[in-house]
Amino acid sequence: MGSRESHLVELVDTSGVAVGSATVEDAHNAPGRLHRAFSVFLIDGEGRVLLQQRASVKTRFPLRWGNTCCGHPAPGVPPADAAVERLGEELGVGGVPLVEVGVYTYFAEDPVTGRVEREYDHVLLGRLPVGTTFRPDPTEVARLLWVSPEDLQERLVSDPDSYAPWLGGVTSRLVSHLSDSSHPPLLRSEWPGGE
Repeated sequence: MGSRESHLVELVDTSGVAVGSATVEDAHNAPGRLHRAFSVFLIDGEGRVLLQQRASVKTRFPLRWGNTCCGHPAPGVPPADAAVERLGEELGVGGVPLVEVGVYTYFAEDPVTGRVEREYDHVLLGRLPVGTTFRPDPTEVARLLWVSPEDLQERLVSDPDSYAPWLGGVTSRLVSHLSDSSHPPLLRSEWPGGE
């Protein structure tokens, strides 16, 4: 865990243009430094998205529910490439194509640890091949849960303190994308490994 805090993240301006780098730890110490991040949603054939409960050892928002996977690309690395690698590390899932469905910029302070999130967050969506299995890393993920986007929106309103503070914003980008008629859902036959 400590070694991940020393990894470099890409600092950005409010338009998402790279302006430098900092360690994960430095970027998340108050008042925080705006940096590039990614939030992945994996969706199944029934239209449900996978949530993860963040492990208790996380330095920011432990045991809160978040989207499928989050992380920070190293400077110069495309967010989708970094996210594919992170899905393998956290969930043991590889080879899922990801598309960007929006960007969400936010600031949040963890009341427990005092660490902050000040992120330019690329929201990514991947459609799971039929029969995908998961091998969650227990140092990253406490539990997994499948929910419909509509159910997730209701949960965020009824019990906001159980969820990571960015989840509402990234969920709104996802729902907007899914409801946009110019981005229809893929037919099962069009999915990777689908029939």
